[in-house]
Amino acid sequence: MTKFKSILVCGGAGFYGSSIVDVLVKAGAEKVIVVDNLFLGNLENLQWAQRNGNLIVYREDARYISVLESIIEKEKPEAVINCAVKCLPYGFVDPEGAFTAGVDIAVNLCNLLRKKKFVRLAQVSSSESYGSAEYVPMDEKHPFHPETSYAAGKAAADLIVLSYRNMYNCEATVIRPFNMYGPRQNMAAYAAVIPVTIRRLLTSEKPVLEGDGEQTRDFTYVEDAAEGALALLECDAALGKVVNLGTGKETKIKDLIAMICEHFGYPFEQIKRAPTRPADVRRLCAGIELAKELIGWKPKTDFKAGIEKTSKWFSETMRITSRMTYY
Repeated sequence: MTKFKSILVCGGAGFYGSSIVDVLVKAGAEKVIVVDNLFLGNLENLQWAQRNGNLIVYREDARYISVLESIIEKEKPEAVINCAVKCLPYGFVDPEGAFTAGVDIAVNLCNLLRKKKFVRLAQVSSSESYGSAEYVPMDEKHPFHPETSYAAGKAAADLIVLSYRNMYNCEATVIRPFNMYGPRQNMAAYAAVIPVTIRRLLTSEKPVLEGDGEQTRDFTYVEDAAEGALALLECDAALGKVVNLGTGKETKIKDLIAMICEHFGYPFEQIKRAPTRPADVRRLCAGIELAKELIGWKPKTDFKAGIEKTSKWFSETMRITSRMTYY
């Protein structure tokens, strides 16, 4: 049973948010409220939770504090997990929007938390706020060097949440996941490297390797990160802290693409090469000692097994979508 009976998830129809919603339902939450403007979120992501739990969904934009306050006053959640964001690739189209969306929502939630409209906030950050690693593993003391407007917005949102903890003793924690992947990840506009590579292979396009492929990421299976988010929300010792969630292992992008190609039986030597993406972080690898200390964090999913699960899910989903479109 969860510590909090009623929990609101901002961005709860998205990739990470919907996985957190599932974890909350499985943990016995009496009521889960989702606020999502469906910019990248999808109501289909919530089908399991709707069948198995008490789920209330608002298609609203949490940037508008009057809307957010009205929902919170009506539903009376005890805690809020904020996953709402405009994704990193979107920042190259609208850098201001990618920065301000996350900051505005974090400020709104902090003000409502200060007014005691709910008890506790878990703010979801991003490893991108660190920028390229100055040392590895990257612990929570690693300096900020955000290389995109998205990353700068995540860093700013984290700082405002922590300031409210310092100024008003608000119950708030910052969760900083590294490079999540898995089923439901967006594979259309603004897709990340794993879903876009799988999509290209499933649609007979060539996978693309940007740059030399030596860039590294700490790929973390989304279900593991969702379970970690709930554990940190409930952890009193995490209040006022930033806590990384990752595996502590680096994977080169060229090795990742090779692994996906192998899964689908595609010759890696036939992939397409492209220039390095602008403002691309060179190296990420999580330091996870604090998460181990606070919540006994240990990611469950082996990377190869996670890629196989993810590839299978996308393969099945795209077959269903194609069949529905055809008929």
